[in-house]
Amino acid sequence: MILLPTRRSLCVAAAWLGICVLSATLILPETAWQYGAGALAVLLLTDAILILRRSPPSARREAPSSMAHGRWHDVTVTLSNPGRTAIDVELYDHHPSSFETRDLPLKLKLPAQGWARRPYALRATTRGAFEFGPMEVRVRSPLGLLQRQMRIGAPQALKVYPDFGALSGYALLATDHRLSQIGVLQRRRRGEGMDFHQLREYRLGDSLKRIDWKATARMHRLISREYQDERDQTILLVLDCGRRMAAVDAQFSHFDAALDAALLLAHVGLHHGDAVGAMTMAGDSRFFAPRKGPKTVAALLELLYDLQPGMRTPDYYAAAIDIMRRISKRALVVFISNLRDEDDDTLRPALALLRRRHLVLFASLRERVLSETLSKPVRDLDSALIHAATADYLQSRKASFGKLEQAGALMMDVEPQQLAIRLVNRYLEAKRSGTL
Repeated sequence: MILLPTRRSLCVAAAWLGICVLSATLILPETAWQYGAGALAVLLLTDAILILRRSPPSARREAPSSMAHGRWHDVTVTLSNPGRTAIDVELYDHHPSSFETRDLPLKLKLPAQGWARRPYALRATTRGAFEFGPMEVRVRSPLGLLQRQMRIGAPQALKVYPDFGALSGYALLATDHRLSQIGVLQRRRRGEGMDFHQLREYRLGDSLKRIDWKATARMHRLISREYQDERDQTILLVLDCGRRMAAVDAQFSHFDAALDAALLLAHVGLHHGDAVGAMTMAGDSRFFAPRKGPKTVAALLELLYDLQPGMRTPDYYAAAIDIMRRISKRALVVFISNLRDEDDDTLRPALALLRRRHLVLFASLRERVLSETLSKPVRDLDSALIHAATADYLQSRKASFGKLEQAGALMMDVEPQQLAIRLVNRYLEAKRSGTL
Protein backbone atom coordinates (compact mmCIF):
# COMPACT_ATOMS: atom_id res chain seq x y z
CA MET A 1 0.00 0.00 0.00
CA ILE A 2 1.33 3.45 -1.00
CA LEU A 3 0.06 6.99 -0.41
CA LEU A 4 0.54 9.27 -3.41
CA PRO A 5 -0.02 13.03 -3.74
CA THR A 6 -2.78 14.27 -6.03
CA ARG A 7 -2.81 17.30 -8.28
CA ARG A 8 -4.76 19.15 -5.59
CA SER A 9 -2.04 18.56 -3.01
CA LEU A 10 0.58 19.77 -5.49
CA CYS A 11 -1.44 22.94 -6.02
CA VAL A 12 -1.65 23.47 -2.23
CA ALA A 13 2.11 22.89 -1.95
CA ALA A 14 2.69 25.43 -4.75
CA ALA A 15 0.56 27.94 -2.85
CA TRP A 16 2.65 27.36 0.27
CA LEU A 17 5.85 27.94 -1.77
CA GLY A 18 4.32 31.21 -2.92
CA ILE A 19 3.79 32.18 0.71
CA CYS A 20 7.43 31.31 1.38
CA VAL A 21 8.55 33.64 -1.42
CA LEU A 22 6.32 36.46 -0.20
CA SER A 23 7.61 35.99 3.35
CA ALA A 24 11.20 36.12 2.10
CA THR A 25 10.52 39.43 0.32
CA LEU A 26 8.82 40.77 3.46
CA ILE A 27 5.50 41.28 1.66
CA LEU A 28 3.98 38.87 4.19
CA PRO A 29 5.04 38.44 7.82
CA GLU A 30 8.09 36.24 8.32
CA THR A 31 6.07 33.67 10.27
CA ALA A 32 3.48 33.23 7.47
CA TRP A 33 5.40 30.40 5.78
CA GLN A 34 5.65 28.59 9.15
CA TYR A 35 1.90 28.80 9.73
CA GLY A 36 1.35 27.68 6.14
CA ALA A 37 3.64 24.67 6.61
CA GLY A 38 1.81 23.70 9.77
CA ALA A 39 -1.59 23.99 8.11
CA LEU A 40 -0.42 21.93 5.14
CA ALA A 41 1.01 19.24 7.44
CA VAL A 42 -2.24 19.08 9.42
CA LEU A 43 -4.31 18.77 6.24
CA LEU A 44 -2.10 16.01 4.84
CA LEU A 45 -2.03 14.09 8.13
CA THR A 46 -5.80 14.37 8.57
CA ASP A 47 -6.42 13.24 5.00
CA ALA A 48 -4.00 10.33 5.42
CA ILE A 49 -5.72 9.16 8.61
CA LEU A 50 -9.15 9.39 6.99
CA ILE A 51 -8.18 7.40 3.91
CA LEU A 52 -6.33 4.74 5.90
CA ARG A 53 -9.38 4.22 8.12
CA ARG A 54 -11.55 3.49 5.10
CA SER A 55 -12.16 -0.12 4.16
CA PRO A 56 -10.44 -0.84 0.84
CA PRO A 57 -12.58 -1.88 -2.14
CA SER A 58 -12.63 -5.45 -3.44
CA ALA A 59 -12.36 -6.42 -7.10
CA ARG A 60 -13.37 -9.34 -9.27
CA ARG A 61 -12.31 -9.92 -12.86
CA GLU A 62 -14.48 -11.73 -15.40
CA ALA A 63 -12.17 -12.83 -18.20
CA PRO A 64 -12.17 -15.89 -20.45
CA SER A 65 -9.71 -18.60 -19.49
CA SER A 66 -8.73 -18.92 -23.17
CA MET A 67 -8.56 -16.40 -26.00
CA ALA A 68 -8.04 -16.50 -29.74
CA HIS A 69 -4.83 -14.97 -31.01
CA GLY A 70 -5.34 -11.58 -32.64
CA ARG A 71 -9.00 -11.09 -31.64
CA TRP A 72 -10.45 -8.52 -29.26
CA HIS A 73 -12.13 -9.90 -26.14
CA ASP A 74 -14.11 -8.17 -23.38
CA VAL A 75 -12.87 -8.31 -19.81
CA THR A 76 -15.27 -7.07 -17.12
CA VAL A 77 -14.15 -5.77 -13.74
CA THR A 78 -16.51 -5.54 -10.75
CA LEU A 79 -15.52 -3.28 -7.85
CA SER A 80 -17.32 -3.34 -4.49
CA ASN A 81 -17.19 -0.62 -1.81
CA PRO A 82 -17.82 -1.88 1.75
CA GLY A 83 -17.54 1.62 3.24
CA ARG A 84 -20.31 4.00 4.26
CA THR A 85 -19.19 6.81 1.97
CA ALA A 86 -18.87 6.97 -1.81
CA ILE A 87 -15.34 6.78 -3.20
CA ASP A 88 -13.62 7.64 -6.48
CA VAL A 89 -11.45 4.83 -7.84
CA GLU A 90 -9.00 4.58 -10.71
CA LEU A 91 -8.20 0.98 -11.72
CA TYR A 92 -5.52 -0.58 -13.90
CA ASP A 93 -5.61 -4.32 -14.61
CA HIS A 94 -2.22 -6.00 -14.85
CA HIS A 95 -2.84 -8.00 -18.01
CA PRO A 96 0.05 -9.75 -19.83
CA SER A 97 2.45 -7.02 -20.84
CA SER A 98 2.56 -7.80 -24.57
CA PHE A 99 -1.23 -7.54 -25.01
CA GLU A 100 -3.10 -4.55 -26.42
CA THR A 101 -5.94 -2.88 -24.52
CA ARG A 102 -8.68 -0.32 -24.96
CA ASP A 103 -10.37 1.77 -22.23
CA LEU A 104 -7.73 1.26 -19.54
CA PRO A 105 -7.31 2.65 -16.91
CA LEU A 106 -10.92 2.61 -15.65
CA LYS A 107 -12.31 5.48 -13.59
CA LEU A 108 -15.33 4.64 -11.43
CA LYS A 109 -17.37 6.22 -8.66
CA LEU A 110 -18.47 3.59 -6.16
CA PRO A 111 -21.58 4.38 -4.09
CA ALA A 112 -21.56 3.73 -0.35
CA GLN A 113 -21.81 -0.02 0.30
CA GLY A 114 -22.38 -0.45 -3.43
CA TRP A 115 -20.60 -1.72 -6.52
CA ALA A 116 -19.89 -0.89 -10.15
CA ARG A 117 -18.99 -2.91 -13.25
CA ARG A 118 -16.98 -1.74 -16.20
CA PRO A 119 -15.61 -3.62 -19.25
CA TYR A 120 -12.43 -3.05 -21.20
CA ALA A 121 -11.13 -4.68 -24.39
CA LEU A 122 -8.10 -6.95 -24.55
CA ARG A 123 -6.28 -8.28 -27.61
CA ALA A 124 -3.74 -11.09 -27.40
CA THR A 125 -0.78 -10.49 -29.70
CA THR A 126 1.16 -13.63 -28.73
CA ARG A 127 0.12 -17.26 -28.29
CA GLY A 128 0.99 -19.23 -25.17
CA ALA A 129 0.28 -19.49 -21.44
CA PHE A 130 -0.01 -16.20 -19.53
CA GLU A 131 -1.34 -14.82 -16.27
CA PHE A 132 -3.23 -11.75 -15.13
CA GLY A 133 -1.68 -10.14 -12.08
CA PRO A 134 -3.65 -8.52 -9.23
CA MET A 135 -5.45 -5.33 -10.18
CA GLU A 136 -4.01 -2.00 -9.10
CA VAL A 137 -6.39 0.66 -7.74
CA ARG A 138 -6.01 4.21 -6.54
CA VAL A 139 -8.64 5.54 -4.13
CA ARG A 140 -8.96 9.30 -3.65
CA SER A 141 -8.93 10.62 -0.07
CA PRO A 142 -11.86 12.60 1.40
CA LEU A 143 -10.03 15.93 1.08
CA GLY A 144 -8.64 15.00 -2.34
CA LEU A 145 -5.01 15.59 -1.33
CA LEU A 146 -3.86 11.96 -1.42
CA GLN A 147 -4.44 8.72 -3.27
CA ARG A 148 -4.14 5.31 -1.67
CA GLN A 149 -2.58 2.89 -4.14
CA MET A 150 -3.00 -0.84 -3.53
CA ARG A 151 -3.24 -4.15 -5.35
CA ILE A 152 -6.42 -6.16 -5.00
CA GLY A 153 -7.99 -9.17 -6.68
CA ALA A 154 -6.50 -12.54 -7.49
CA PRO A 155 -4.17 -13.61 -10.33
CA GLN A 156 -5.80 -15.55 -13.15
CA ALA A 157 -4.34 -17.97 -15.68
CA LEU A 158 -4.93 -17.41 -19.38
CA LYS A 159 -4.18 -19.46 -22.49
CA VAL A 160 -3.98 -17.87 -25.94
CA TYR A 161 -4.71 -20.29 -28.77
CA PRO A 162 -4.46 -19.86 -32.54
CA ASP A 163 -7.51 -18.15 -34.00
CA PHE A 164 -10.02 -21.00 -33.91
CA GLY A 165 -12.72 -18.79 -35.44
CA ALA A 166 -11.68 -20.11 -38.85
CA LEU A 167 -12.30 -23.66 -37.65
CA SER A 168 -15.76 -22.94 -36.30
CA GLY A 169 -16.56 -20.99 -39.47
CA TYR A 170 -15.52 -23.97 -41.56
CA ALA A 171 -17.68 -26.29 -39.48
CA LEU A 172 -20.73 -24.08 -39.99
CA LEU A 173 -20.14 -23.76 -43.72
CA ALA A 174 -19.58 -27.50 -44.04
CA THR A 175 -22.90 -28.10 -42.32
CA ASP A 176 -24.66 -25.76 -44.75
CA HIS A 177 -22.68 -27.01 -47.79
CA ARG A 178 -21.36 -23.50 -48.47
CA LEU A 179 -17.61 -24.15 -48.36
CA SER A 180 -17.04 -22.21 -51.58
CA GLN A 181 -17.65 -19.00 -49.62
CA ILE A 182 -14.19 -19.34 -48.03
CA GLY A 183 -12.54 -20.60 -51.22
CA VAL A 184 -12.67 -24.36 -50.58
CA LEU A 185 -13.44 -26.04 -53.88
CA GLN A 186 -15.81 -28.97 -53.48
CA ARG A 187 -16.20 -30.76 -56.80
CA ARG A 188 -18.44 -33.75 -56.33
CA ARG A 189 -17.40 -36.57 -58.64
CA ARG A 190 -20.02 -39.24 -59.18
CA GLY A 191 -18.70 -42.72 -59.83
CA GLU A 192 -15.02 -41.75 -59.87
CA GLY A 193 -13.96 -42.09 -56.26
CA MET A 194 -12.11 -44.88 -54.53
CA ASP A 195 -14.68 -46.18 -51.97
CA PHE A 196 -18.12 -47.59 -52.78
CA HIS A 197 -20.83 -45.17 -51.68
CA GLN A 198 -24.24 -46.30 -52.97
CA LEU A 199 -26.31 -47.72 -55.83
CA ARG A 200 -28.46 -45.41 -57.94
CA GLU A 201 -30.20 -45.31 -61.31
CA TYR A 202 -28.01 -45.06 -64.37
CA ARG A 203 -27.64 -41.52 -65.70
CA LEU A 204 -26.64 -40.36 -69.14
CA GLY A 205 -22.86 -40.02 -69.20
CA ASP A 206 -22.13 -42.65 -66.53
CA SER A 207 -19.30 -45.03 -67.38
CA LEU A 208 -20.42 -48.50 -68.47
CA LYS A 209 -17.78 -49.90 -66.11
CA ARG A 210 -19.84 -48.61 -63.19
CA ILE A 211 -23.02 -50.47 -64.07
CA ASP A 212 -23.95 -53.10 -61.49
CA TRP A 213 -25.37 -55.89 -63.66
CA LYS A 214 -26.71 -57.96 -60.79
CA ALA A 215 -28.69 -55.03 -59.43
CA THR A 216 -29.78 -54.17 -62.97
CA ALA A 217 -31.18 -57.69 -63.42
CA ARG A 218 -33.07 -57.51 -60.14
CA MET A 219 -34.50 -54.02 -60.70
CA HIS A 220 -35.13 -54.46 -64.46
CA ARG A 221 -33.47 -51.10 -65.14
CA LEU A 222 -29.89 -49.89 -65.38
CA ILE A 223 -28.26 -49.38 -61.97
CA SER A 224 -24.87 -47.68 -61.47
CA ARG A 225 -22.42 -47.95 -58.60
CA GLU A 226 -21.47 -44.56 -57.09
CA TYR A 227 -18.16 -44.10 -55.32
CA GLN A 228 -16.83 -41.45 -52.97
CA ASP A 229 -13.36 -40.21 -52.18
CA GLU A 230 -11.42 -42.78 -50.19
CA ARG A 231 -11.59 -42.43 -46.42
CA ASP A 232 -9.48 -43.86 -43.61
CA GLN A 233 -6.34 -42.18 -44.92
CA THR A 234 -3.63 -40.51 -42.86
CA ILE A 235 -2.37 -36.92 -42.80
CA LEU A 236 0.80 -35.93 -40.94
CA LEU A 237 1.38 -32.20 -40.50
CA VAL A 238 5.06 -31.25 -40.09
CA LEU A 239 5.59 -27.72 -38.77
CA ASP A 240 8.89 -25.93 -39.23
CA CYS A 241 9.73 -24.05 -36.01
CA GLY A 242 12.97 -22.60 -37.37
CA ARG A 243 14.16 -19.02 -37.56
CA ARG A 244 12.71 -18.26 -41.03
CA MET A 245 9.18 -18.81 -39.70
CA ALA A 246 9.59 -15.79 -37.42
CA ALA A 247 9.23 -13.46 -40.44
CA VAL A 248 6.24 -11.15 -39.98
CA ASP A 249 3.57 -10.27 -42.53
CA ALA A 250 0.50 -8.19 -41.62
CA GLN A 251 1.23 -8.18 -37.85
CA PHE A 252 1.50 -11.96 -37.51
CA SER A 253 4.47 -14.24 -38.09
CA HIS A 254 4.72 -16.87 -40.81
CA PHE A 255 4.59 -19.46 -38.05
CA ASP A 256 1.21 -18.14 -36.91
CA ALA A 257 -0.09 -18.50 -40.46
CA ALA A 258 1.38 -22.01 -40.68
CA LEU A 259 -0.24 -23.08 -37.42
CA ASP A 260 -3.64 -21.67 -38.43
CA ALA A 261 -3.43 -23.45 -41.79
CA ALA A 262 -2.37 -26.73 -40.19
CA LEU A 263 -5.32 -26.66 -37.79
CA LEU A 264 -7.78 -25.86 -40.58
CA LEU A 265 -6.41 -28.72 -42.68
CA ALA A 266 -6.69 -31.02 -39.67
CA HIS A 267 -10.33 -30.04 -39.25
CA VAL A 268 -11.07 -30.62 -42.93
CA GLY A 269 -9.22 -33.95 -42.96
CA LEU A 270 -11.16 -35.20 -39.95
CA HIS A 271 -14.38 -34.03 -41.59
CA HIS A 272 -13.49 -36.23 -44.58
CA GLY A 273 -12.87 -39.30 -42.44
CA ASP A 274 -9.07 -39.22 -42.34
CA ALA A 275 -6.75 -39.57 -39.36
CA VAL A 276 -4.62 -36.51 -38.58
CA GLY A 277 -1.34 -36.23 -36.70
CA ALA A 278 1.36 -33.59 -36.26
CA MET A 279 5.04 -33.18 -35.47
CA THR A 280 7.51 -30.32 -35.25
CA MET A 281 11.07 -29.83 -36.45
CA ALA A 282 13.87 -27.27 -35.94
CA GLY A 283 12.66 -26.42 -32.46
CA ASP A 284 10.72 -27.79 -29.53
CA SER A 285 10.14 -31.46 -30.44
CA ARG A 286 6.49 -32.49 -30.25
CA PHE A 287 4.60 -35.38 -31.80
CA PHE A 288 0.91 -36.24 -32.06
CA ALA A 289 0.14 -39.69 -33.45
CA PRO A 290 -2.49 -39.63 -36.25
CA ARG A 291 -5.98 -40.34 -35.01
CA LYS A 292 -9.63 -39.60 -35.68
CA GLY A 293 -12.46 -38.38 -33.49
CA PRO A 294 -14.22 -35.11 -32.66
CA LYS A 295 -11.71 -34.26 -29.92
CA THR A 296 -8.66 -34.46 -32.18
CA VAL A 297 -8.57 -30.77 -33.13
CA ALA A 298 -8.89 -29.77 -29.48
CA ALA A 299 -6.00 -32.09 -28.60
CA LEU A 300 -3.89 -30.59 -31.39
CA LEU A 301 -4.68 -27.09 -30.16
CA GLU A 302 -3.56 -28.03 -26.66
CA LEU A 303 -0.33 -29.54 -27.98
CA LEU A 304 0.67 -26.74 -30.36
CA TYR A 305 -0.88 -23.50 -29.07
CA ASP A 306 2.22 -22.22 -27.26
CA LEU A 307 4.82 -23.09 -29.92
CA GLN A 308 7.07 -20.25 -31.05
CA PRO A 309 9.71 -20.16 -33.82
CA GLY A 310 13.30 -20.45 -32.59
CA MET A 311 16.72 -19.80 -34.10
CA ARG A 312 17.54 -23.23 -35.57
CA THR A 313 17.61 -24.26 -39.24
CA PRO A 314 15.39 -27.17 -40.31
CA ASP A 315 16.96 -30.55 -41.07
CA TYR A 316 14.50 -32.21 -43.45
CA TYR A 317 16.42 -35.47 -43.65
CA ALA A 318 16.40 -35.92 -39.87
CA ALA A 319 12.68 -35.19 -39.89
CA ALA A 320 12.17 -37.74 -42.68
CA ILE A 321 13.97 -40.44 -40.68
CA ASP A 322 11.75 -39.66 -37.70
CA ILE A 323 8.61 -39.84 -39.87
CA MET A 324 9.59 -43.19 -41.39
CA ARG A 325 10.21 -44.56 -37.90
CA ARG A 326 6.90 -43.34 -36.49
CA ILE A 327 4.45 -43.69 -39.42
CA SER A 328 4.25 -47.11 -41.02
CA LYS A 329 0.99 -46.61 -42.96
CA ARG A 330 1.08 -44.63 -46.20
CA ALA A 331 0.27 -41.00 -45.43
CA LEU A 332 0.10 -37.54 -46.89
CA VAL A 333 3.07 -35.81 -45.22
CA VAL A 334 2.55 -32.04 -45.29
CA PHE A 335 5.63 -29.90 -44.61
CA ILE A 336 4.81 -26.26 -43.84
CA SER A 337 8.04 -24.33 -44.06
CA ASN A 338 9.94 -21.59 -45.86
CA LEU A 339 12.22 -23.30 -48.37
CA ARG A 340 15.56 -21.90 -49.51
CA ASP A 341 18.26 -23.11 -51.92
CA GLU A 342 20.52 -24.01 -49.01
CA ASP A 343 17.97 -26.64 -47.93
CA ASP A 344 18.86 -28.91 -50.87
CA ASP A 345 21.47 -30.82 -48.85
CA THR A 346 18.79 -32.26 -46.55
CA LEU A 347 15.65 -31.70 -48.65
CA ARG A 348 16.35 -33.96 -51.62
CA PRO A 349 17.53 -36.95 -49.52
CA ALA A 350 14.49 -36.47 -47.30
CA LEU A 351 12.16 -36.53 -50.31
CA ALA A 352 13.84 -39.65 -51.71
CA LEU A 353 13.41 -41.41 -48.37
CA LEU A 354 9.80 -40.39 -47.79
CA ARG A 355 8.67 -41.28 -51.31
CA ARG A 356 9.28 -44.95 -50.59
CA ARG A 357 6.12 -44.97 -48.51
CA HIS A 358 4.40 -41.59 -48.41
CA LEU A 359 3.01 -38.80 -50.58
CA VAL A 360 4.82 -35.56 -49.75
CA LEU A 361 3.44 -32.03 -49.99
CA PHE A 362 5.74 -29.05 -49.37
CA ALA A 363 3.88 -25.82 -48.58
CA SER A 364 6.45 -23.03 -48.67
CA LEU A 365 5.65 -19.54 -47.44
CA ARG A 366 6.68 -16.64 -49.63
CA GLU A 367 7.19 -13.15 -48.22
CA ARG A 368 4.47 -10.76 -49.32
CA VAL A 369 7.03 -8.00 -49.84
CA LEU A 370 8.21 -9.80 -52.99
CA SER A 371 4.89 -9.40 -54.81
CA GLU A 372 4.55 -5.86 -53.45
CA THR A 373 7.97 -5.01 -54.89
CA LEU A 374 7.00 -6.31 -58.34
CA SER A 375 3.76 -4.34 -58.31
CA LYS A 376 5.52 -1.01 -57.67
CA PRO A 377 6.18 1.19 -60.70
CA VAL A 378 9.77 1.42 -61.96
CA ARG A 379 10.76 5.10 -61.80
CA ASP A 380 14.55 5.15 -61.60
CA LEU A 381 17.65 2.97 -61.80
CA ASP A 382 17.45 1.82 -58.16
CA SER A 383 13.83 0.68 -58.46
CA ALA A 384 14.66 -1.03 -61.78
CA LEU A 385 17.51 -2.97 -60.16
CA ILE A 386 15.31 -3.99 -57.22
CA HIS A 387 12.52 -5.06 -59.59
CA ALA A 388 14.91 -7.11 -61.73
CA ALA A 389 16.56 -8.79 -58.71
CA THR A 390 13.16 -9.70 -57.24
CA ALA A 391 11.90 -11.12 -60.54
CA ASP A 392 15.11 -13.13 -60.96
CA TYR A 393 14.84 -14.52 -57.42
CA LEU A 394 11.21 -15.58 -57.94
CA GLN A 395 12.08 -17.19 -61.26
CA SER A 396 14.91 -19.24 -59.74
CA ARG A 397 12.63 -20.16 -56.83
CA LYS A 398 10.00 -21.38 -59.28
CA ALA A 399 12.60 -23.45 -61.12
CA SER A 400 13.79 -25.05 -57.87
CA PHE A 401 10.24 -25.97 -56.94
CA GLY A 402 9.72 -27.39 -60.42
CA LYS A 403 12.68 -29.76 -59.93
CA LEU A 404 11.18 -30.94 -56.63
CA GLU A 405 7.86 -31.60 -58.36
CA GLN A 406 9.69 -33.67 -60.98
CA ALA A 407 11.23 -35.63 -58.12
CA GLY A 408 7.74 -36.58 -56.95
CA ALA A 409 6.71 -33.93 -54.40
CA LEU A 410 3.59 -31.79 -54.48
CA MET A 411 4.70 -28.17 -54.21
CA MET A 412 3.02 -24.96 -53.09
CA ASP A 413 4.57 -21.50 -52.94
CA VAL A 414 2.12 -19.09 -51.33
CA GLU A 415 1.90 -15.96 -49.24
CA PRO A 416 0.87 -16.49 -45.60
CA GLN A 417 -2.62 -15.01 -46.06
CA GLN A 418 -3.42 -17.52 -48.81
CA LEU A 419 -1.89 -20.58 -47.17
CA ALA A 420 -4.87 -22.04 -45.29
CA ILE A 421 -7.36 -22.26 -48.16
CA ARG A 422 -4.73 -23.20 -50.78
CA LEU A 423 -3.52 -26.01 -48.53
CA VAL A 424 -7.04 -27.37 -47.99
CA ASN A 425 -7.76 -27.28 -51.73
CA ARG A 426 -4.50 -29.11 -52.51
CA TYR A 427 -5.40 -31.82 -50.01
CA LEU A 428 -8.86 -32.21 -51.57
CA GLU A 429 -7.29 -32.45 -55.03
CA ALA A 430 -5.02 -35.26 -53.80
CA LYS A 431 -8.01 -37.15 -52.43
CA ARG A 432 -10.03 -36.69 -55.63
CA SER A 433 -7.15 -37.81 -57.84
CA GLY A 434 -6.55 -40.96 -55.82
CA THR A 435 -2.81 -40.25 -55.52
CA LEU A 436 -2.93 -40.65 -51.76
